Amino acid sequence: MLSANTFAAKNHTLKTLIAAAYNLNPRAILGGPVWIDTEHYDIDARTPGDLRPNLNEQMAMLRKLLADRFQLGIHREQKEMQAYAMSIAKTGEKLKESTVSPDNTPEGPPPLIFVVGPELVRLPGRYTTIGEFASVLQRAALEYPVVDRTGLSGRYDFDLEFTPDETVFGGVLGKGPDNPTKPALFAAIQEQLGLRLEPTKTAVDVVVVERAQRPSAN
Repeated sequence: MLSANTFAAKNHTLKTLIAAAYNLNPRAILGGPVWIDTEHYDIDARTPGDLRPNLNEQMAMLRKLLADRFQLGIHREQKEMQAYAMSIAKTGEKLKESTVSPDNTPEGPPPLIFVVGPELVRLPGRYTTIGEFASVLQRAALEYPVVDRTGLSGRYDFDLEFTPDETVFGGVLGKGPDNPTKPALFAAIQEQLGLRLEPTKTAVDVVVVERAQRPSAN
């Protein structure tokens, strides 16, 4: 959301848009024609009303848009696959309860978005749940789905800072600097937030694409 009622997505495949709409890792989007993972699209949409829709409302609107524009047909199921389990580290969680009021501005709390640089990546979280944190990790940064097993239900403020390498963001940022000032993502999550990510194999929600059509030119 660029503002209270403006939604934009640039240079996305239909697969990554479906992943965003259903809050899933792109690996959890199965089936469909080959082009849903190769052709790129821009979306510039307006939401009704003056108040910024919350995340669930945004995803519901995106699901409707994809169904209308791509004639998208899907079904949901569970499938056992490689994933990351997020739990509380042995040292205990280091999260601070949020001091942000969601009603301070029509736009609501700041969105949870990576600020990416070649030597440092920041993720400023405000009024953020651990479920939302796990979601942005699996949608944008990590190769596999993330399963939240922390049991934490609050909303938190944090500033995660880490050095990028070839294991995050599909490797597009390369191996990172020779003399990093911050740890890599997994170590940063444990040191700064008191959480840990461990590889596992478990049942996760997936979306199976049954049909999709390229949108018309208009």
